[in-house]
Amino acid sequence: MSYYKVLGFQKEPFSTSPDPRFFYMSKEHEIALMNILIELRLKRGLSVILGDIGTGKTTLSRKLIQELKKREAFIFHMILDPSFDNEQLFLTSLSRNFDIDIESGKSFTILDLRESLERFLFQKGVEEGKTTVLIIDEAQKLTENSLEILRTLLNYETNEYKLLQLVLLGQMELHYKIMNMQNFFDRISFKYTLNPLNFEETKEMVEFRIRQAGYKSSMYLFLDDAIREIHQHSRGYPRQITMLCHKALTKLVLLNKSVVDSGLIREITDKEIITDKEIKTGWHKKDPLLQRNSY
Repeated sequence: MSYYKVLGFQKEPFSTSPDPRFFYMSKEHEIALMNILIELRLKRGLSVILGDIGTGKTTLSRKLIQELKKREAFIFHMILDPSFDNEQLFLTSLSRNFDIDIESGKSFTILDLRESLERFLFQKGVEEGKTTVLIIDEAQKLTENSLEILRTLLNYETNEYKLLQLVLLGQMELHYKIMNMQNFFDRISFKYTLNPLNFEETKEMVEFRIRQAGYKSSMYLFLDDAIREIHQHSRGYPRQITMLCHKALTKLVLLNKSVVDSGLIREITDKEIITDKEIKTGWHKKDPLLQRNSY
């Protein structure tokens, strides 16, 4: 039997999969999501969300998709890995994913692909009154050439609005790329940086996820001193919080205990101290570059 069923859960509370049902909406995530939806409704064009690894960008994108599915006026597609070697591959991928009619095996020039995309965006946006949204996760992988292609697509517009709505979510490296492309940077309508959670948000996130998983007992599974240890060790990064809580509940079952305290968390974290051997073999965690403020 899985550990979570032993503890009275209906589902695993601390899976690292980006399930929007388990997405704890911190104040910053709420600000980001609400502003993106506003930008999309107003058809402003380009939104950029930055954040270090594990700050919840991918789960935020899934939450955005969940919201868009409720609205019939939106046509959307998400790219999970925007690593394209050239413009031909990028434009072909976009065309196929938006179900633009491209005959298999037929050779299309870059001009053909651009024109077909422009016709598609005009038809959907002007003739059908739809809003076409392209969401790109891991956007720091976009090459300068790919960013230039996106800039060109953002030029497709009416006198009142952009025909393509673009949402980029990426690590901090994306910031440096777009800062060096002034004509791309100037098109950003909404930009925001996600930061790690504070202690209270960490506590709320843990409680939210165990309740979402079906835990109904009035007894707290995680004591406050345990949450403080979790927050200190994870530095407030949601992914690290999730992984540490999973280990804590697994150990709770193995030790036949009923509550997670600071001692149990320290037992787990003490085993994660980097040894000389781990450093030499590369199995150690590097500090991410933290950017605490929106740019």
